[in-house]
Amino acid sequence: MLHNISVTVAAALLINGCASMPAPTEQLAVSKVAVDSANSAGGNEVAPLQLKSAMEKMDAAERAMAAEDYALAKQLAEQAQVDAQLAAAMARSAKAQKAASALQEDNRVLRQEIDRKTQ
Repeated sequence: MLHNISVTVAAALLINGCASMPAPTEQLAVSKVAVDSANSAGGNEVAPLQLKSAMEKMDAAERAMAAEDYALAKQLAEQAQVDAQLAAAMARSAKAQKAASALQEDNRVLRQEIDRKTQ
């Protein structure tokens, strides 16, 4: 009997704990900034699928917030943030590769010029 009461109390506490989850407004704000940053970094050109996924997850997170499904809203916002960070990293990587290629080309031209002048 005592075991049944303790199980009932534990279940009630668990349900109450889930129901009282605060709205993840901070997570949504952080995720929105990450999506905006990825877009500004050129994610739309370099990583359009990742950026689109982030934007769709942000939209879904905002709908979940409106429906007061805070656990889902937080989960979707976190996923959106990760997708946005990936898109931004891919954009930065592409820019770095482009800069490295430009430097290699400059070096090649300089070597040709040096070789031409030493002959």
